[in-house]
Amino acid sequence: MSEGSFLRVRAIAKKEVVEFSRDWRTIIAIIVIPLLMFPLLFILFPVLLESEAAELDALELSIVIQTDGLPDTLAENISLGSMEYSLEILPNLTSLSEPGLDLERVRNSSTDAILRFESNDDVWGYAILHLSTSERSSEARFRLLTALSIWEDSEVRERIEEGGMDVNTTLDPLRWDGEIADGDVATSGEQSGMILSLFIPLVLAIWTYSSAIQPSIDMTAGERERGTLEALLCLPCTRMELLLGKWLAVASITGVGVLLQIFGLLFAIGYLASSSFIGVPQLSLLSIGLIVLSIMLFAVMVVAFELALAMRSHSVKEAGSILAPALMLILFPALFTQVINLDGIEGFWFAIPVVNILLALRELLMNRVITEHVLIWVLSSLVYASFAAYYASRQFNREDIVTSLS
Repeated sequence: MSEGSFLRVRAIAKKEVVEFSRDWRTIIAIIVIPLLMFPLLFILFPVLLESEAAELDALELSIVIQTDGLPDTLAENISLGSMEYSLEILPNLTSLSEPGLDLERVRNSSTDAILRFESNDDVWGYAILHLSTSERSSEARFRLLTALSIWEDSEVRERIEEGGMDVNTTLDPLRWDGEIADGDVATSGEQSGMILSLFIPLVLAIWTYSSAIQPSIDMTAGERERGTLEALLCLPCTRMELLLGKWLAVASITGVGVLLQIFGLLFAIGYLASSSFIGVPQLSLLSIGLIVLSIMLFAVMVVAFELALAMRSHSVKEAGSILAPALMLILFPALFTQVINLDGIEGFWFAIPVVNILLALRELLMNRVITEHVLIWVLSSLVYASFAAYYASRQFNREDIVTSLS
């Protein structure tokens, strides 16, 4: 590319970025939303969950215990769980879990749960009738199970002691020597890289595509509707320079949004998690360089693909109806990639569109540079990016598409 051509491409890109950024809603969409999305989600959501859990813990629940004999220690454990109970004679049922006449008592919330507890020599049987769609009833079931578990543990210990055996050696014959974490030979940086590899590629893929939709539509179908595209075509620039300028503008806007969203994501994780849980991954310079290359190749393909589809559209509405559902082409591979096991993975996975870049990011964030995989995803990504760019250039060279709205 000559210096004059480069200057024209830069001028077109600058013009597009300035026009697109004049609207304050665009600034919010590009900067504020990606920067605050994950901090709000990762910080406020746990706070809401904690508040909800505190409300459940503070509930005073009312239960019914149907039994032919309730041990005193079990009754004490149930009372300690902030549950008021009333005793009833256990009905004659073929199965303890058969609701029988108690079905409506639980469904109409006259009681939060019913515990049926039956003794049979040295073995007890129990069932809990509850309504899973009620938070109070589910909480009552949880507290009853906790009380029963504590009582069972104490009962087992008493029986072992009565048999003349040592409780600790009997219940815990196999023990880990030291802390369990001491056996992990992975470094903290490698662990951080693995954690980040589970969601960073997903965020990059989805946000790269979604954040490029609006500028792609505005700079193609939007300009056609406003009648400004014909003025651009009258400038002393080629169609390819026009495409490169618009691509550079969309890629710049998208890149800013992706970087800000990753920053917000990492800030949220760093706020919530301790440094021992997640930190900065240990990446070599080669891994960092390949990460940048993979993101660039993915951006080239996605932005060129969106510009081509938007240019083919006859209106902004039509472009939106095409590009928005096309997000599924990114979302499904992104979700699928997260569950693929990277250990011993076959090379052909790194040649599948979208999947190749996401798998490459996962490996690189874990500081795994496998030459065979790198060659496959680089070459395949170059082919896909070249095809997308070629397809976009064809759309920009069609007079009937560029100059006609009918």
